[in-house]
Amino acid sequence: MVPPRTLHRLVLPALAVLSVALVGCSSPSQTPSTETGTPAATTAPAAPAAPAASGSAGDDVDVEATFASTGDAITYNPQLVPAGATAKVTSSTEGTSSTVTLAVTGLVPNRTYGSHAHQKPCGPAAADSGPHFQHVADPVSPSVDPAYANPQNEVWLDFTTDAQGAASVTATQAQWAFTDQAAPQSVVIHAMKTATEPGKAGTAGDRVGCVTVDFA
Repeated sequence: MVPPRTLHRLVLPALAVLSVALVGCSSPSQTPSTETGTPAATTAPAAPAAPAASGSAGDDVDVEATFASTGDAITYNPQLVPAGATAKVTSSTEGTSSTVTLAVTGLVPNRTYGSHAHQKPCGPAAADSGPHFQHVADPVSPSVDPAYANPQNEVWLDFTTDAQGAASVTATQAQWAFTDQAAPQSVVIHAMKTATEPGKAGTAGDRVGCVTVDFA
């Protein structure tokens, strides 16, 4: 029989060896992921997605010009649009609505003029600006059908000057807007107020002045 004191000396070293062996066989409690190669805590946040491109015309328009025989504002009739008269065209598009304002100075006092947005830029000839810009295009040209030639489908800016030959007029299209693909390129001033009757709708006499404006 082994004496108790001798047994105690034999058992304690054996327990110590067993404890070391058990510790060496145990696994760590959490291992960092190596799937991306970057610790999650240091991963940069994702950048916000860029907004989708809009079909609407982007920037607001603000054009000021002085009428002359050439340039951005052309007079075709100096008696009705004298050289040196001015025009300012502003426009803004918000969602499904576009607003255009025309302000003039130096025209014939106390006189009514017709005015519309046209499809093309001004040119040396009065006809260079093309027909009226229409949201829904009339299949017949020239367009004189009130179903198409009307201030809801076109941009009409008729005005009457004051005693100093100045005027300002605003037209708002509440149901449609200019887009990068479809927008006027000029504002034309006519000699007469715009007609509305069938067969003459949209007509306003001679083109007496034109301002090139890129509404897109």
